[in-house]
Amino acid sequence: MSDDLNGASHLDRRRAGASRVVRIGPREVLAQGLRPNISADLYHLAMTIGWPAFFAAAAAIFLLINLAFATLYWLGDDPIANARPGVFLDYFFFSVETFATVGYGDMHPRTTYGHAVAAIGAFVGVSSLAVTTGLMFTRFSRPRARLLFARNPVIATRDGRRTLMIRFANARHNMIADASAKLWVVRNETTAEGVAFRSFRRLDLVRDENPVFALTWTIMHVIDEASPLYGASEERFVADGEFGVTFVVVIAGHDETSSIAVHARHNYSGAEVLFDHEYVDIMRVEDSGRMRIEFGKFHDTRPLAQS
Repeated sequence: MSDDLNGASHLDRRRAGASRVVRIGPREVLAQGLRPNISADLYHLAMTIGWPAFFAAAAAIFLLINLAFATLYWLGDDPIANARPGVFLDYFFFSVETFATVGYGDMHPRTTYGHAVAAIGAFVGVSSLAVTTGLMFTRFSRPRARLLFARNPVIATRDGRRTLMIRFANARHNMIADASAKLWVVRNETTAEGVAFRSFRRLDLVRDENPVFALTWTIMHVIDEASPLYGASEERFVADGEFGVTFVVVIAGHDETSSIAVHARHNYSGAEVLFDHEYVDIMRVEDSGRMRIEFGKFHDTRPLAQS
């Protein structure tokens, strides 16, 4: 009986130990109970790791494959002409030449075994080159908008109504045609039966479309009786309990420079919202009639009392 209990507890520990930290917006979530299976999603891993890690992984794979083929040559009976018998380094460099389809000509297979290993190495090399080229092209060509989001959302009275505002800008200063904006609030809620769950509610915007988005754009959500934020105080925004919130902004449009659809996403926590603040104006018209935008003040806000 005790052995069964020990076995069960050991199994529970193994299941609980299979954990991963997932970052969702400003929060970190510890996901447990899923076994890591990198081999099942190598493409996603190759697309999400940083460029230094990508090149380091490619170099490591290149090295390991050539070490494996060098070992196969080394195990043969002098399979490579002009290679020093038993010298592993010569076999390694011959494998690199075959893998990269260079073929200098000073070393070449001279036995059936050597030709067979070289043929397999050439196939693996060509296939690896195709995969690496495809991944690099896909990483470079991923459609992404380069947007600058204000550090803090603000809530202020605008046209006599409480309004949540978020400012962002097109950092490339090119034309994003038919741009659209969506704003979601993610928060904890409780059903009538007392069951807690995480809800996702779309917030209506005063203007959620922009025909030509090139400079700056401030989206606004009116906090009226129909708003999920109606009646929320600053304390409830910050709290992690009943009204701990995360705001998710999603921007999409058509990049006229690259002729592809682009998108961007940004998250804010409830604690980042500034109540009774407004954004400092960054646009002004010079005497010459030219408009000036001061991005150095892009993140600046001020209390309404000082306006």
